[in-house]
Amino acid sequence: MKNWQETSRIVARIRELNAADRRMALATVVSIAGSAYRRPGAKYLIEDSGDTLGGVSGGCLEADVRQVGLELSPGAQPVLRRYDTGDGDTLPWALGLGCNGTVEIFIQPVTNATARLFDAIRTLLGRDRPFAVTTVIAGNGAGNAIALSETERIAGDCQPALGQTLARFARRHLVNGSSGIDEMDGMRVFTETPRPPPWLLICGAGDDAQPLCSIASIAGFRVAVADHRPAFVTATRFPHANRLLETRPENASIPDGTETYAVIMTHSLKHDRAWIQRLVGTALPYLGVLGPRQRTEDLMNTVPDAGDRVYGPIGLDLGGDGPEQVALSIVSEILSVRAGRTPGHLRDKETAIHAV
Repeated sequence: MKNWQETSRIVARIRELNAADRRMALATVVSIAGSAYRRPGAKYLIEDSGDTLGGVSGGCLEADVRQVGLELSPGAQPVLRRYDTGDGDTLPWALGLGCNGTVEIFIQPVTNATARLFDAIRTLLGRDRPFAVTTVIAGNGAGNAIALSETERIAGDCQPALGQTLARFARRHLVNGSSGIDEMDGMRVFTETPRPPPWLLICGAGDDAQPLCSIASIAGFRVAVADHRPAFVTATRFPHANRLLETRPENASIPDGTETYAVIMTHSLKHDRAWIQRLVGTALPYLGVLGPRQRTEDLMNTVPDAGDRVYGPIGLDLGGDGPEQVALSIVSEILSVRAGRTPGHLRDKETAIHAV
């Protein structure tokens, strides 16, 4: 979920650095086993100045990965490094962290050809559609990559035969919506399939909507804020919003579909009711309504067939107080609904944290 926006920031920075003829390296998580902080596809850009962007762990691997990236010359071969995060310290790159996992990270110098490919990826990110990027991470041609969408292929510096092979892997993963490693003829190939992150539509631009917008954005959502009052829907008030909609419910053109979640918080019965009536007929899987239970029930009595998509009172029971903590409980609830998880303490979970 976070990879889309993280990748967007990284490819934009690669463009800037390449234009300035600066050296850089890019690290990508390509596989994990056991406990791991980031999923495959997470990226970490290392600039020649030592500055970095993104991340491949919670901070335990970055120092070593950064050092490897700084030592890679522009013409150097990429490096595939496997980190053991168990409690031992005798294996190569064993860290003695006690996390009981392994993480493979592909670290490559960003050449002109790589930069051109990431410039094309920047275009694909702007089209708001899933796509696939397939990279040779070990064996002949390590570092060669292609990107393709549902309708087009963008090649890097691959030879035609290699490009065709990579395209087959990319198309299969794109159709399946999966990311992972394939092996063929002594090559290991990693494919990631970035998917556009979900939208959060906030209906109402009061002061308590501001921390909700910020926290949702940090969590990886794209955020649209809608209100009919022009003085409230401004970039100054909502610097993290992707869209600002000066609109009334009946005229609203909103991000629609099963990957859009909505929170109604206008603090007006009239406007809340209008937003519920506008949204209840859509495919949105989650409609949260701010306010006490009786108020929400009174609102819903006027809207037939709302179903169990309506959450009110909104948020998880975290015992929070104030708009920031309320916002955190709302985003937590939306994440649990999106993941199909019943909220609970991770210490009570008997399987791996990220197990389906």
